Amino acid sequence: MIPAPFEYARPTTVDEALQAIAAGGEDVKVLAGGQSLIPVMRLRLAAPETVVDLGRVAELRGVREDGDALVIGAMTTHSDVLADPLIQQHAPLIAQATETVADRQVRHRGTFGGALVHADPAGDLPAVALALDAEFVIAGPEGRRTVPARDFFVDYLTTAVGEGELLVEVRVPKLDGQWGMRYEKFNRVAQAWSIVAVAAAVRRENGHIAEARVGLTNMGPTPLRAGAVEAALSGAEATPEAIAAAAAHAAEGTEPSSDLNAQADYRQHLATVLTRRAVTAAAGL
Repeated sequence: MIPAPFEYARPTTVDEALQAIAAGGEDVKVLAGGQSLIPVMRLRLAAPETVVDLGRVAELRGVREDGDALVIGAMTTHSDVLADPLIQQHAPLIAQATETVADRQVRHRGTFGGALVHADPAGDLPAVALALDAEFVIAGPEGRRTVPARDFFVDYLTTAVGEGELLVEVRVPKLDGQWGMRYEKFNRVAQAWSIVAVAAAVRRENGHIAEARVGLTNMGPTPLRAGAVEAALSGAEATPEAIAAAAAHAAEGTEPSSDLNAQADYRQHLATVLTRRAVTAAAGL
């Protein structure tokens, strides 16, 4: 199908983009990689009055260091994220999850920030952002503000990016030293959305787990941190038995849906199994 008619703006700076959003009318959509927006426009499930294309805003692309953090531009493509040596060195969990996103064609066009703002509960990157305690820098008419990952994902397909605002970059703390990371994903066919996935980051000290962060994909309307698992792992011996006991709490506090892909109780079972696998691998066992 052909999208409904719309006005088109192609700014070259963040300020120009904000101006275009403000001038775009009541229904404005921001085009990043277009891998989510274009299909729904073609089906006329979305018919925006104005589309603001960020493809020429160079300042929104790239990965750089800023002290103890990595800064990832919102328009950095998935393929560029995968190839970046800073990501491989300091945040391999991002690379592991990004490698499972769709196929090469989508990863070449889709963007890191676009996937996060889309906030699909089955998407791979939101749970990773939670597990890494990422921060989101949002630009708007009143300037810039920073939102921690725990407050960024508000509801189904809804984030803290407000009307007239724009995600410009994501700040990810460097986790070096004794940290291990693992992304475990279950889907029925390759390149498909997650039925359930788990992002785990684990820090070991003297044979024990000093700290663990576990993010859950597709276990509710938003990505979740598995708080009960993290609490059970804190200070526990780094053994398969201790990890299995902690992983048994993975489904606590979750609200998975039942759909054509899986029933809720099956997703809860998957969360337990994948959490055990992810944490075990992250702990180096």
